[in-house]
Amino acid sequence: MKKLIYTFIALTFLFSCQDVIDVDLNETAPRLVIEASINWFKNTPGNEQTIKLSLSAPFFQDSIPPANGATIQITDANNNVFNFIEEGNTGIYITHDFIPVIDQEYTLVIDYNNETFTATETLKSVVPIDYVEQNNEGGFSGEDIELKAFFMDPANIDNYYFFEFISDIPVVPTLAVYEDTFTDGNANFGFYTEEDLEAGDHVTIRNYGVSKQFYEFMFILLQQGGQEGGGPFETQPATVRGNCINTTNSEHYPFGYFRLSEVDELIYTIQ
Repeated sequence: MKKLIYTFIALTFLFSCQDVIDVDLNETAPRLVIEASINWFKNTPGNEQTIKLSLSAPFFQDSIPPANGATIQITDANNNVFNFIEEGNTGIYITHDFIPVIDQEYTLVIDYNNETFTATETLKSVVPIDYVEQNNEGGFSGEDIELKAFFMDPANIDNYYFFEFISDIPVVPTLAVYEDTFTDGNANFGFYTEEDLEAGDHVTIRNYGVSKQFYEFMFILLQQGGQEGGGPFETQPATVRGNCINTTNSEHYPFGYFRLSEVDELIYTIQ
């Protein structure tokens, strides 16, 4: 009986002490967010491409406002101009006539809200994923499923890779970047582990060829946002600037990146 009384008193104290705390966060003027990822999947024409524009929003805001009414063009080294047209008021801009060429330089120009934003990048090639190895005894528990997606790195060339692992279970996709300083000309692999995977689940594995500049940008971004970040020798949190610049007002810089990649995709079924 005494235990029941003590438990009741403890629960009453616990719930009676819950207060609503309002956190007053600093807010700044919205910035343009540029998601300009031109992806040329192997064995496809690559003519259909999309660019997404949105605006930065306060931390507690539920929705992300689209950036409507922009004019977007990409120009290649041969002065071919590809216009991106917005679908309704979605902030998603589409072209149906893009021409992807490996190692060609492209320039992005965005006119939005009386400001001009530009970026220049090169479309990078990528080698195919050769095979996938599965380990059912991974992780600290020895019960997690691990995947290694192997590819052969070309010799005597500086290569940079961006891997994306997307499973059909409700978990956030895993992103990773690799470079070949210590594996030049040898087999390398993208690594993925997820404790909730089961036999029959599917994992979409994508390998993107990227520039050194994008590799360094994404490396810092993943260090700051990853679950394993925050160690004493890790990159400290800071605003990560992409390659897009505001030529009208340099202080009002945008977020995001302009990237062009050849992509190899493999859909793996968990055994």
